[in-house]
Amino acid sequence: MSRVGVLVLGPAGAGKSSFCNGIISHMQAIGRRAHIVNLDPAADPQEYEFTIDIRDLISLEEVMEELSLGPNGSLVYCFEYLLNNLDWLEEEIGDYNDEYLIFDCPGQIELYTHIPVLPKIVHFLQNQMNFSLCATYLLEAPFVVDTSKFFSGALSAMAAMILLELPHINILSKVDLVKDDYSKKKLKRFLNPDPMLLAEESNAETNPKYHRLNKAIANMVDDFGMVQFLPLQAKDPENIATILSYIDDVTQWAESQEPKEPKNVIDVDDE
Repeated sequence: MSRVGVLVLGPAGAGKSSFCNGIISHMQAIGRRAHIVNLDPAADPQEYEFTIDIRDLISLEEVMEELSLGPNGSLVYCFEYLLNNLDWLEEEIGDYNDEYLIFDCPGQIELYTHIPVLPKIVHFLQNQMNFSLCATYLLEAPFVVDTSKFFSGALSAMAAMILLELPHINILSKVDLVKDDYSKKKLKRFLNPDPMLLAEESNAETNPKYHRLNKAIANMVDDFGMVQFLPLQAKDPENIATILSYIDDVTQWAESQEPKEPKNVIDVDDE
């Protein structure tokens, strides 16, 4: 039986931890078992404790103090240390063979664009530990209401999709924070947008020298066909259930479950 896991990605402040907690809460409510695997050496647990925590191996504060590095350099050091000690991760995960694991990842995009840390971890989970994985990428809805910022977020999501080579689900988080009617109407266009139309709108708002760049970016986003986003309200169980159904589909969660023994059927003739 293959294991199932979801990587929760996105920039700092996008609501990744709230999303993880929302999935755990919903799964507990419907009787499914799931655990959070914290891969952020600077994170603290919120509503639910981490079942597996990279800070048990190495923490950002310790590295900053002992090596006199800044936060970004310390983060890179922590992950290089993890890559050299993947047997620790394998041993920690080994106790959860048939349960759903949610990998809460750091927000620094450099970990899969500049240095291949997360791609190597993904490769290890897939090939050494037989995981069926899905990547979710969160962007804040209040952030992407601005068209140029939408393209910026879409490019970062594309970078994750291309470099991790995983089934990929894009999510607009914190949609409940978009209050005014104009922004709500505009936000709906980003859930399943027309990139070329958005590029024309952006061109009307920006310096003419950026028009060709906007069109080129729009063409690339359109060619990859990855501009659909699911709205997220982390406190809404129905909304979480909808997103989880998408994750289950791409990870083939149902197919990975052990078949259940049928209940004994009483033969009427034997009574």
